[in-house]
Order: sequence, then C-alpha cells, then structure tokens
Amino acid sequence: MKAKIAVATVNGRAYYQLVTELQRKRLPFLSLKPWDPIPLHITAVLTTEEESHQVSHPQILIFGQNSSPEAIVDEATLIVQGKQGYEKVVVGVDPGKTYGIAILGDNKVLATLTSSNIDKASRLVVDSLKRFPAEVKVVRVGDGPPEYTQTLLDSLNKVLPEETLVEIVSEAGTSRLTNKSVNRRVLKDAVSAIKIAERNGRILSRKNVA
Repeated sequence: MKAKIAVATVNGRAYYQLVTELQRKRLPFLSLKPWDPIPLHITAVLTTEEESHQVSHPQILIFGQNSSPEAIVDEATLIVQGKQGYEKVVVGVDPGKTYGIAILGDNKVLATLTSSNIDKASRLVVDSLKRFPAEVKVVRVGDGPPEYTQTLLDSLNKVLPEETLVEIVSEAGTSRLTNKSVNRRVLKDAVSAIKIAERNGRILSRKNVA
C-alpha cells in the first residue's frame, strides 16, 4: 500500500510522536524534510508550525507543542479517505476486569484501547466519540458479567450526550483466545470489543439506566 501521509519535520520530538502514532495505527507514511519536494501521491503532510512555511502542499496539518498525535493522525486519516467525517461511528465495549474498547468508523477499525478502571473506560468512550466526527454515534456494550456491564452502563449514562445511542449486544462467540498471558488477555479484550461493535444490539432506553 502506497503511503498517502508524509511527516515533514526535522524536529525530533514531533517526528518521534507522530511516527509512533502512525506505526501504532499501522498507517504507511513517508519521512521527508520540510523543504523536500512532496510526491503527488501524498494527500496530507504533518509538520510543525515553525516548519510549515517550508512545506509546499495544499493539505498541511500542524503539530504543535500541545497537540495530540492521536488527533492529528485521525485528521490525516479522514483526509486520506476523502472525508470530513464519518456517517457512523460505533464504539464497542467488552466489559470485564479489563474493559476492551474498539472504535469503528463506517465499519473500519479506527482504534482499540483497554482499561482496567471503570471511570477511565467511560472517559475513553466519550473521548473517542469526540475525536471522530460522525452523523450517527453509537455505543455498543457486551452483555458480559452483570457487575461490570451494569456499572459501565450507569457510568456511561451520566457522561454520554443524550443523542448517543446505547445498545446491549450479545457476547456469544466474541471470545476465541484462550491463552492466559497478559498480552493475549489484552488482545482478546480488544478483539471482543471489535466483534461487539460490529453487531447490532438491543437499543437501551437511557432513562432506564440509572
């Protein structure tokens, strides 16, 4: 797959953070100096404010000192896809001792996250919905252990915007990994969350979540 994103900077900190995020999301990219010619196949260039005047390209994204590498890479991804936003963003959550979280935009996996803290998991869900603009936003929660599922629903009900749809999804068949190691456990939670996000569930009446 030919890279459509370029990182054009000689700023070590900026380069490291941007490249780390691009690699984490397995997005191909091209490394350039700000004054290098930009290949025609590049649709978005990431650089710093100080170096932006040296970059010759119609779609430049600025990475500042207080910028989030996740946010700028998300924006670049939308540009590469030719979108200003998604039609539908779904956040799937696999409740348990570790909460697996998956974000899907128009049926494509945008990110996976995990958290062992209920409050942090709720914040990650809300932050994920804010990160990705969409006409429709849905949160799908697996019907796992009641003590985890209900606690999560109670927490989400307090922080999610009223227009966000919440669905309960069957977890049957979402868990396939049996290796008990920590890394495999995290992978299992993320994979389960993706499967939950991909399934239609029962729409939950928000007023009944208390």
